[in-house]
Amino acid sequence: MVKDLVCGMMVDPKAAPHHADTGGSRYYFCSAGCSDKFTAAPDRYLNPQDSHPKMQTPTLGELPAAAEGTIWICPMHPQIRRNGPGQCPICGMALEPLEPKFDEGPNPELIDMNRRFWVSAVLTLPLVVLTFGAELFGWEPFPMALSMWIQLALATPVVLWGGWPFFERLWASLKTRNLNMFTLIGLGVGVAYGYSVVGALAPELFPTSLRTMGGLVPVYFEAAAAITTLVLLGQVLELRARSATGKAIRALLGLAPKTARRVRDGIEEDIPLEHVHVDDMLRVRPGEKVPVDGIVLEGRSSVDESMISGEPIPVEKVEGTKLIGATVNGTGSLLMRAERVGRDTMLSQIVHMVAEAQRSRAPIQKLADKVSGWFVPGVVLIAVLTFIVWSFAGPEPRLPHALVNAIAVLIIACPCALGLATPMSIMVGTGKGATQGVLVKNAEALELMEKIDTLVVDKTGTLTLGKPRLVKVVTANGFEVNEVLRLAASLEKGSEHPLAAAIVEGAEERGAEAVPAANFKSHTGKGVTGKVADRAVALGNKPMMAALGVDTASLDAEADPLRGEGQGVMFVAIDQKLAGLVVVADPIKESAVAAVANLRKHGVRVVMMTGDNRRTAEAVARKIGGIDEVLADVLPDQKQAMVERLRREGRRVGMAGDGINDAPALAAADVGIAMGTGTDVAMESAAVTLVKGDLSGIVRARRLSRATMRNIRENLFFSFVFNAAGVPIAAGVLYPWFGILLSPIIAGAAMAFSSVAVIGNSLRLRTVQLG
Repeated sequence: MVKDLVCGMMVDPKAAPHHADTGGSRYYFCSAGCSDKFTAAPDRYLNPQDSHPKMQTPTLGELPAAAEGTIWICPMHPQIRRNGPGQCPICGMALEPLEPKFDEGPNPELIDMNRRFWVSAVLTLPLVVLTFGAELFGWEPFPMALSMWIQLALATPVVLWGGWPFFERLWASLKTRNLNMFTLIGLGVGVAYGYSVVGALAPELFPTSLRTMGGLVPVYFEAAAAITTLVLLGQVLELRARSATGKAIRALLGLAPKTARRVRDGIEEDIPLEHVHVDDMLRVRPGEKVPVDGIVLEGRSSVDESMISGEPIPVEKVEGTKLIGATVNGTGSLLMRAERVGRDTMLSQIVHMVAEAQRSRAPIQKLADKVSGWFVPGVVLIAVLTFIVWSFAGPEPRLPHALVNAIAVLIIACPCALGLATPMSIMVGTGKGATQGVLVKNAEALELMEKIDTLVVDKTGTLTLGKPRLVKVVTANGFEVNEVLRLAASLEKGSEHPLAAAIVEGAEERGAEAVPAANFKSHTGKGVTGKVADRAVALGNKPMMAALGVDTASLDAEADPLRGEGQGVMFVAIDQKLAGLVVVADPIKESAVAAVANLRKHGVRVVMMTGDNRRTAEAVARKIGGIDEVLADVLPDQKQAMVERLRREGRRVGMAGDGINDAPALAAADVGIAMGTGTDVAMESAAVTLVKGDLSGIVRARRLSRATMRNIRENLFFSFVFNAAGVPIAAGVLYPWFGILLSPIIAGAAMAFSSVAVIGNSLRLRTVQLG
């Protein structure tokens, strides 16, 4: 067995489904998620000390520009990663930071495109007025020869300066043989401008049939300039809209406080957040944000965790409970110990997970990729055929008609909207999920979540709280509840059994103060005995009571039904007399019943899987209701086999769990769903993490999946229909019947705004209600 360097699980190299090679060595992983993480940044896992220096942990607000450097990535092709800004070699789009910063300043590309657009617009407007004024209204303020030179003067800076980025990306696409939207834009604008320049400077090169009465050749400077300006406008609008997709991450980063109040040697002082280290004592005053993840040492308060979990009800915090950084303290004062700081806090991990998920690729993207791979060469071919057909079969003047229609085909067919359709929805959808406590590790999980028809749920920690609690105290005649509970808790205080801790905590909550016990003795498999305040106390099962000569008949009628419900029942004897019984159980989570009912309503078959005995498991299933199948007495190493069996039966399986023993089953499921209250190993193995740790998060995750996939389908439909309808119209198929031709200027406007429409539709996901 070898260790998975990402999540820490031990995996069998012979059976491990994923591996990666680096530095001449091969490393094995439990899941594709772990493999992808390692491949993206191997040094982080091979040299963790170098990647995460203890004394230089960056603040949350500065992520990700720490010592590791910012990774730049293409929003349409996330496999393209660079150490600095630039253009994607596949599609030509500007690269973006993998993880946006809270205050990242203005976008330099947006500033550049904005400047180019406004200068181009100022020069293009009089050019278009001059051209269309003569064509539509016969308004010709200048002689035709002079007008042509004015058009050349106005269009040249627009095309050669304003449109220069498009020509750079055209050249890059040809060099790398990755034809893309800028291939079509560059060709269309370049052909229109080049033809017009030659026509203006050397009209004698053209046949006399093309020349006007003055010997001039029709030129299309206004088309080249207008298309450039419209594409620049589209780029400006697109860059602004794309920046909105990172709003969820920036909102998360903005939650982190900038300072913390450290307590050292009795002195309290405010320090920058980056100076907080593990084991520091911190004071959280009323109304302040919790600075980092940690544990309460003193105090009692309610903390608003809604920005992390999506749940509006404040959570009670007492000594020993966990605190999450960036959550808001209520009216009480808390003293805490820092346990996770910097990049190790839950908030930082959420930011990183959301950023990775936003750039991952959904399986449905393969359709768009496949179409785009053939689309650009196909469009160039259609443009060439359009030019040939109009040159030989079109009306006079044939060459200008052929040129204009070929340019219109090139411009309107730009596949930018098609390429943006899926990534934009994924970015907005995963960001929305993060604000609602649903962390999606990759786009594939987001796509599969809506297709899940069987949900396998681990009982302990998922359906139940995972921690035994005192739920009931029954007394025999002559004994008080408080007295029985006080003596039982005093005796159990010396026991290490989990049920003992539940009794002690339950007594404290009910105000029954435990006192020291003497002569404590544990009877394996039966119970405990001892002396409390000179009284002989015994607590245990029925065989133990029988051995002590204590008759339990008076309370058997109470105890038997409780055992049938899977609860732990212990008799209490005081001075050889039956005093009562205490009942301990693992309570069902309040949200479990409603969540299971909601899942069943939407056709999901719910299977409960547990290592507990069948009697207890079926009792829990009865209380919850809606459980279709109970798998009891399942050993940890059998959970994975159970999930694989369901998948072999043709089911789409989601697995929800929270423990280390659930990790293999989480990895084996179509979608692994980890409870955020569980172990790190479980969360690393799962594709979806529910911060709050209850099944209502699964309902939210399915709603998010449905909304996102519906949005993607809308985007793809719009893009396909737009291109399918636009290309033949631009080629002139309507001309023989209706006399309709599509101007390249109109084609440029339509192309630019199709991309903006796709992004605008994606941004609607921010308003989806998941609760």
